[in-house]
Amino acid sequence: MRKLTTLLFVLLPLAVLSQPVEGQLLKKLKEKAQETVEKAVETPPAKAETTEAARPAAQPGAAAAEQPAAKPAAQKPGEGAWANYDFVPGDRILYYDDFTKDVVGDFPRRMEFKEGALEIVDWQGGRWLRANQDSRFFVVLAEPLPARFTVEFDYAIPAGQVWIYFGEESISRLDVTGDGGVALHNFEAEVNAQGRYSEERERTGIRRLRMLGDGRYVKVYIDDKRILNVPNADLPRTNKIQFYTDATVDNPALFGNFRVAEGSKKLYDVLAADGRVATQGILFDTNSDRIRPESTPTLKEIGTMLTEHPELRVLIEGHTDNVGEDAANLALSDQRAAAVKAYLVEHHSVDGARLETRGLGETTPATSNDTAEGRQQNRRVELVKL
Repeated sequence: MRKLTTLLFVLLPLAVLSQPVEGQLLKKLKEKAQETVEKAVETPPAKAETTEAARPAAQPGAAAAEQPAAKPAAQKPGEGAWANYDFVPGDRILYYDDFTKDVVGDFPRRMEFKEGALEIVDWQGGRWLRANQDSRFFVVLAEPLPARFTVEFDYAIPAGQVWIYFGEESISRLDVTGDGGVALHNFEAEVNAQGRYSEERERTGIRRLRMLGDGRYVKVYIDDKRILNVPNADLPRTNKIQFYTDATVDNPALFGNFRVAEGSKKLYDVLAADGRVATQGILFDTNSDRIRPESTPTLKEIGTMLTEHPELRVLIEGHTDNVGEDAANLALSDQRAAAVKAYLVEHHSVDGARLETRGLGETTPATSNDTAEGRQQNRRVELVKL
């Protein structure tokens, strides 16, 4: 009996992940079966809030180009798995929410509730949307997803998995399990792609999922690795993204730090045309000038641009939103601009005489700081052609 239970534990999640949902009854039967088998072989913590493996959420609004990440940075850009990491976040923010403007215990005001038990909780210095039973909610955008887009969010799903729908449920779906499995389905095109983090992961830890769409192409990442690379995913472009998650009182699901953006253009193309280009792909530790390893693709693009165009000289500007002390923001933005220059000189052999730096803090916002999207848009690094 023990061998049979173990075999079911290995095979059943893959079956649930790979097969399209043909009806709510069938889906629920699969979910309950999966939950029963998992309880027989795992003893997850009673509350996700007590999980030591999970990280604190990044404090919002502190400084330029700051983004949450899957775990505290232990490597520099370009080291380890990050050397082959190629995700570049979009630059025009369509949706950003870390729940700092919401009331603990409420459902987020900017999302749409569908069913279940969902509430905002405080945990380790951040805000999280917690589901205590199987639940469904929507991220609502002001406009449909563009041809090029990026989607990012943090999650922990100890009870099973989350189904993410783009458009109608009968068209397409992204499945994500708590232990590192991912599958993407386009039912109309009969596309079914599956992948997994290189090793099975603990279900109780906080992960960051990133997704990049470019026309019919879709790439999906968990933490520091690309899991799916699907050239013909052809996801619908709508203004709602639906999340349907497994959860129980003893094993709640957690979601946070949502970011949806329009995909960025090539930096050199914009710089050559406009004389300046903004990027949010250079990320820093909270209240620090330490560059995070997720910045690898953007820094590589800048380094390659400067190598291929030796006549190019640029001013590196650091910018923040208006949260925090003016003087502190100004000083930190200056330090971060200098850190970008130092990295390009050291790792891409760029002549330092071609690079100047300046920190502008909150003095030149790209847009209004009145919304979460605006504040996120204002936390950036800009390159100015000299």
